[in-house]
Amino acid sequence: MDWFERQNIIVIVSGLSLGVLGVLLVLWGNPQNSGICVSCFLENSAGALGLHDNPRMQYLRPELIGFVLGAVVAAFAGREFKSRGGSAPLPRLLAGVFLIVGCAVFIGCPIKMFFRLMAGDLTTLAGIAGLVVGVWLGLKGLAAGVHIGGSKQQADGAGIWVPLAFLLLLAFILWPPAFLLQSTRGSAAQAAPVLIALAVGLSLGVLAQRSRFCITGSIRDGLLMGHRSPLLWGFIAFLVSGFITSLATDQFKPGFYGQPGAHLDLLWGFLGMLLVGLLSVLIGGCPFRQLIKSGEGDADAGLVVIGMFLGAGLVQSWQIAGTTAGVSLYGKVAVMVGLIFVLVNMLFYRERLD
Repeated sequence: MDWFERQNIIVIVSGLSLGVLGVLLVLWGNPQNSGICVSCFLENSAGALGLHDNPRMQYLRPELIGFVLGAVVAAFAGREFKSRGGSAPLPRLLAGVFLIVGCAVFIGCPIKMFFRLMAGDLTTLAGIAGLVVGVWLGLKGLAAGVHIGGSKQQADGAGIWVPLAFLLLLAFILWPPAFLLQSTRGSAAQAAPVLIALAVGLSLGVLAQRSRFCITGSIRDGLLMGHRSPLLWGFIAFLVSGFITSLATDQFKPGFYGQPGAHLDLLWGFLGMLLVGLLSVLIGGCPFRQLIKSGEGDADAGLVVIGMFLGAGLVQSWQIAGTTAGVSLYGKVAVMVGLIFVLVNMLFYRERLD
């Protein structure tokens, strides 16, 4: 069968590994239902670097650093590290900010959303619906001629700066400077041992770079190609392995109420994930995929990553992030501003293409 060709096997192995390791990270110390969450890791790391002052969200997450550096290692080993970029830099930077806005209002990135589902959190159904609708709308936009520009080959050093920044963050973990902050309570104080977390991040970074695995990319290709999509099979492997591991480790607790890191503002969970899905299609990948692409020398993805760090600081400083009590007025306004930002750019870049 065609999906068992070499590349497709790598995609399936990536999905299986993500599902199993993400659930195991909870057993090893990460917050419940949040073994892996790119947006949460960014909010924690932004706090550790002093970009916000929430004392419950300050920890430099080793997994985040492992994702990028694992991608760097795999890209160099496969001779795929290529400096490229130069496409709509400011819109991409702001897209990174609004990606985190959408994730924070929902309370989690697309990866965490499905981990929450695999642990029985039924409030995620609204977010999943929003993500699928957002991806579908993004595909409609691309079909209508919306295109924010393609990356071009750049000087060899252009794509190295974000990987170097993450190498510096690794040094901060190994030799913590005095200014690095760390929570003693809250979700950021719940963490797997550093070396285990770093090893998991590196492993998943390598696999994701080789396979091009992406949650929104899987949904996109599933809508376009159906069962012929390798990414869709990787996504199914992710769901199955994560669900089985949740059952095996007694983490499956189905229900709407009392779920950790969740709220019942379902409309805003839907709209937050709609924003994430729409943006992910237009810029070529979800938050996780942007980290991996930045590790391949993609300076455009690097700008998105910088925007995500800025967004991670803002959603905490400006009380945008959702909580178990629900979504604040600031969070609702931020999502609507994000959707207006996307609409304006879709109109603008379609006009440019015409």
